Amino acid sequence: MKFTKMHGCGNDYVYIDGFEETVLNESETAKRISDRHFGVGGDGMIIIRKGTKADFEMVMYNADGSRAEMCGNAIRCVAKYVYDKGYTNSTSFTIESMGAVKYIDITVENGSVVSAKVDMGAPILKAADVPVVSGNEQCVKEKITVADREFEMTCVSMGNPHAVMFIDERPIDFNLDFYGARFECNTAVFPRKVNAEFAKVIDRKNIEMRVFERGTGETLACGTGSCATAVAAIVNGIADNDVTIHLLGGDLQISWSGNENDSVFMTGPCEYVFTGEINI
Repeated sequence: MKFTKMHGCGNDYVYIDGFEETVLNESETAKRISDRHFGVGGDGMIIIRKGTKADFEMVMYNADGSRAEMCGNAIRCVAKYVYDKGYTNSTSFTIESMGAVKYIDITVENGSVVSAKVDMGAPILKAADVPVVSGNEQCVKEKITVADREFEMTCVSMGNPHAVMFIDERPIDFNLDFYGARFECNTAVFPRKVNAEFAKVIDRKNIEMRVFERGTGETLACGTGSCATAVAAIVNGIADNDVTIHLLGGDLQISWSGNENDSVFMTGPCEYVFTGEINI
């Protein structure tokens, strides 16, 4: 089976062209191909197909074989792939994932996509819809104790659930593996598990963040997590409406008006790593 390895800010997936390849037992294939020792290696697997509700569809699997609703970094890479491959000649088109349709605008230089701006849709702040178990309609700056430490979390769904914690130390110095895993699997609070972001506000336009992704663990970047972090910061009044999220793998620009009915916009790079063929 032929594949293309791509990344957005270091958030890397193995991309399968569903126009040319047929993937049998998708979940098990995703686990095998994502393995960094025995497979290609990546944060998961993406199958690119013709859409039914949109121009294209991305079928996304985490590294553990579980389905995922959305990934902002992956959808930018899908946008690059379908344009560079010649499946579209438009610089504006739509991509769906698990029924949710996103609107994409790409920037092309010398015939190749260098970045993409994605309309990620309006954030979901209602606790029951994130979902997160809370005594309040919205989970904003709510205290939660995990292991030996108390955090204040703000929960946001960008099509997938996020818990954002603003911390005093720089994220690079934070024990992400320890706390992130305990947040992810705390199903008493997060019925569908959760993506956990630990962030430090540098100033009103810049935030550093690390993320522990549900079903994968730490990734170098997370597009939906960056959107959720920006939304959480704006809701808490500690960031402007246009903010740069600094991740281990690079930077993403996030814009949101602060109105719950308005879309969050994410802009960032998308790049090839290599192509190849694997026996599955």
